[in-house]
Amino acid sequence: MEPHLLGLLVGLLLGGTRVLAGYPIWWSLALGQQYTSLGSQPLLCGSIPGLVPKQLRFCRNYIEIMPSVAEGVKLGIQECQHQFRGRRWNCTTIDDSLAIFGPVLDKATRESAFVHAIASAGVAFAVTRSCAEGTSTICGCDSHHKGPPGEGWKWGGCSEDADFGVLVSREFADARENRPDARSAMNKHNNEAGRTTILDHMHLKCKCHGLSGSCEVKTCWWAQPDFRAIGDFLKDKYDSASEMVVEKHRESRGWVETLRAKYALFKPPTERDLVYYENSPNFCEPNPETGSFGTRDRTCNVTSHGIDGCDLLCCGRGHNTRTEKRKEKCHCIFHWCCYVSCQECIRIYDVHTCK
Repeated sequence: MEPHLLGLLVGLLLGGTRVLAGYPIWWSLALGQQYTSLGSQPLLCGSIPGLVPKQLRFCRNYIEIMPSVAEGVKLGIQECQHQFRGRRWNCTTIDDSLAIFGPVLDKATRESAFVHAIASAGVAFAVTRSCAEGTSTICGCDSHHKGPPGEGWKWGGCSEDADFGVLVSREFADARENRPDARSAMNKHNNEAGRTTILDHMHLKCKCHGLSGSCEVKTCWWAQPDFRAIGDFLKDKYDSASEMVVEKHRESRGWVETLRAKYALFKPPTERDLVYYENSPNFCEPNPETGSFGTRDRTCNVTSHGIDGCDLLCCGRGHNTRTEKRKEKCHCIFHWCCYVSCQECIRIYDVHTCK
């Protein structure tokens, strides 16, 4: 883990040695514990070497929301690890490297598509939430998308300004994706797909007011969903991601690479779909070149026939079984009023791990 704030920002804002490979390692900021002090570092932006001008301007102009950017990256990585917890690649991060996913994201695979989408969505989500909570002076509640109230309710509370959060994510995360190559085109598309998911899932959230919990008056505001809903949606998009092919075109500025759907019989991808153009490794065995850690010693579900089951997760190598004793609370009793007392029980579980 990178303990120094400057190192974290370098990881956040730069692509490290893999910039030209299309690997934006700015997500490494999420692994640090000092990002909350960013707002007290007014000169930090100018001291970071290698920033593109757009990133440098962004950092200087929006220094007080940089902690929210970091929180959003962290949120995206945590959601990635939840969504892939039972798969061969489980969104493993590397603590001692700015390239926090290792070389896995060097390739233009489904995994790269998902991580770009969920990280960009996380930034938009966290910035939007932070603004609604009043932690920044440059943003606040949304007053542009209210319209007339509905029957039985009126506007109230603080509507979350997702448009501002999306703008921050777009301006910052896409700042380096300005090369005329296929990887930049892919990254920008998937970043935008993640952000669009936030906008598509905005909904009215209401609260009742009245005596004894009655709903004599109901106030409503625009709110983001739980981020888990965003992760679930993007995971579905990962499973149905569109495979693309790279095409080269001669333009006035030189050769430009674009993406085209590989299979003409399938429906072309929309702005809400994820795209990729390189196949993923199988992640069964450790491979430092691909970044695969393999699945040996991973816990598997012996009763499942899915990817988390021992047959598929262990890649046909078989699995080991051991018993494990766990202390758990049991025989809990509610006492009036108002506490719960429990006994402590020892329970034995079978744990299955891949050979």
